[in-house]
Amino acid sequence: MRISVIVPVYNMAAEGKLAYCMDSLVGQTISDYEIIAVDDASTDDSLAVLRAYEREYPDKVKVIHYDVNKRQGGAKNIGLAAASGEWIGFIDSDDWVTPDYYEKLLARAEETGADMVGCDYSLVEEHTYEVGKVVQNNSQDQTGLLDVEKHKKLILRSGSMVIKIYKHSVILENGLCFPEGIFYEDNCAGPLWSLYFTHFEKVEEPLYYYYQHQVSTVHAVTEAKCRDRMRAEEIFYEECRSRGFWNAYLPEIEYRFTELYYVNTLFSYMLGVKHPRRRFVKELRQGQEKYFPHFAENPYYQRYTGAEEQQFIALQAKSDFAFYWYYRLKWAWRGLRKRLGK
Repeated sequence: MRISVIVPVYNMAAEGKLAYCMDSLVGQTISDYEIIAVDDASTDDSLAVLRAYEREYPDKVKVIHYDVNKRQGGAKNIGLAAASGEWIGFIDSDDWVTPDYYEKLLARAEETGADMVGCDYSLVEEHTYEVGKVVQNNSQDQTGLLDVEKHKKLILRSGSMVIKIYKHSVILENGLCFPEGIFYEDNCAGPLWSLYFTHFEKVEEPLYYYYQHQVSTVHAVTEAKCRDRMRAEEIFYEECRSRGFWNAYLPEIEYRFTELYYVNTLFSYMLGVKHPRRRFVKELRQGQEKYFPHFAENPYYQRYTGAEEQQFIALQAKSDFAFYWYYRLKWAWRGLRKRLGK
């Protein structure tokens, strides 16, 4: 088996989302592959949709169902345990790929000897194969034989995992898996997995279609999801220490943690939650200081975190109360000026 494609599924039957994804997979131009669709305790018709594909394509589609929701990380782990392919690929069940997606990625692997291959993706708001806004998933200076410097770049910007294929043997030999029971599992797994691969290549085409719709994970900000992102980074921290990456990559690990655990979570929470709680904002700062008390001295933080964000964070270091109210009042004023056309 050349490749196993793992599809975690939870309540994606509506509006033909799951069917569009599955159609793109069963229509691939390669022949020796399997699709492992893992139904993560869906409460809609997703399982029935998957069973229909399993009946129609018994040589390609394998459906696994379980009754306890483990989120995408758990579903991916179930799929990994059942996979027999030389390569592993993942796809979100509301996205889709070009018919030659896996053919082109596998060809690139065979041409170069790479053990990890990716591409770019297209942002779309409807079911179509017309290319939308193209997003570069990884940069060329991250590709080729992976030395320490390139691994550092992959920690900082690992790129999406669904837009890559991975050599299965590397996953098995190093016990790689996903955090379960939380959103943002890739925030932990993406940079951690990249450290075990030795040769990364890209196909410079947008072969993956990322579907933007209102029920996707990224559109709804809640405190619970913010806590999931924090937990993903705590696991990343723990894994890097236990797996022996700490000394070689400490500045990169520190910044990756700071960016996702603290900076992104703080501002998405303040902007995205209707009634943000000061207690949570304080807890977030205290958590960051517990793991990395001197994060503001990190050269990546100083270089990549926006000047305004750094100013707000410096204010919070002095007073959670002052940060909370100054930030809310400033954004309320900006919103008012925008509505008035100023």
